[in-house]
Amino acid sequence: MLQKDFLSIAQLDRGEMESLLRRAIEMKKEWKEGKAGLPLAGKTLGLIFHKPSLRTRVSFQVGMYQLGGQVVYLTDAEIGLGKREAIQDVGEVLGRYVDGIMIRTFAHSHAEELAAHAPIPVINGLTDLLHPCQILADLMTVLEHRGNLDDLTVSYFGDGNNVANSWVNAAGVLPFAFRIACPEGYEPDAEILAAARARGAGTIEVTHDAKAAAKDTDVLYADVWASMGQEAEKAARAKIFAPYQLNAGLAALARKDHLVLHCLPAHRGEEITAEVIDGSHSVIYDEAENRMHAQKAILERLMA
Repeated sequence: MLQKDFLSIAQLDRGEMESLLRRAIEMKKEWKEGKAGLPLAGKTLGLIFHKPSLRTRVSFQVGMYQLGGQVVYLTDAEIGLGKREAIQDVGEVLGRYVDGIMIRTFAHSHAEELAAHAPIPVINGLTDLLHPCQILADLMTVLEHRGNLDDLTVSYFGDGNNVANSWVNAAGVLPFAFRIACPEGYEPDAEILAAARARGAGTIEVTHDAKAAAKDTDVLYADVWASMGQEAEKAARAKIFAPYQLNAGLAALARKDHLVLHCLPAHRGEEITAEVIDGSHSVIYDEAENRMHAQKAILERLMA
């Protein structure tokens, strides 16, 4: 259940997920029509970044401005989280200064420990394990273009990383089919898989056959093959993941009205081709825009 913090999609039940998605779409409409309110007027969000990001920083910062609030941007140079200063102390101190914290970091345990000690809401902007805000925006984008999330098939190609793990979590909450096509040894987290399957809302299939995953699917999804912190593995991963490139041949196996998603940044010609990213089925820039509106729904829910 979504109470003080938002660290994982797995916290949500179906009602909460659908409520947040409806509110995100409503907030986007209100903003474009000039009818948005200022529910976070006078509130400040602390942004802790251990990993740089275009979308995460701008979407949270501008989103807070649109809600009437402001932000304080903090890097590890200021904090030294868990090194110069104990995570517990950071949480307690920031709780005296700001009204909420967004953290984008490496170890998921750091986000959990911060949330455990901060007396204010903590939002997971990304960890190596999970990326819940991205998947909320992804689902919002599919909902906008399809009108319904039930009975859809979403196929993901590439590494069983934080994005894949959060898609697995989502399939535990909502009744859609999730397929992940990945090389052997690069599957999503086993505990997350087991927990999502136990919830039983949707179905989750892990396959090593990209063509089988693409067949008759509604949504094609790609992500980078080497995430931040894996730069040394980039060349090796490029060879291992080559059969899972999202290209025109793979897209031709999907439904005629399929959507193409990518959380960005994209390496054109690697995990996805320029032809697909710029094609008529791509809603990637809608997806990027929706990061801001989906996060506004979370910010309002936790901080208003």
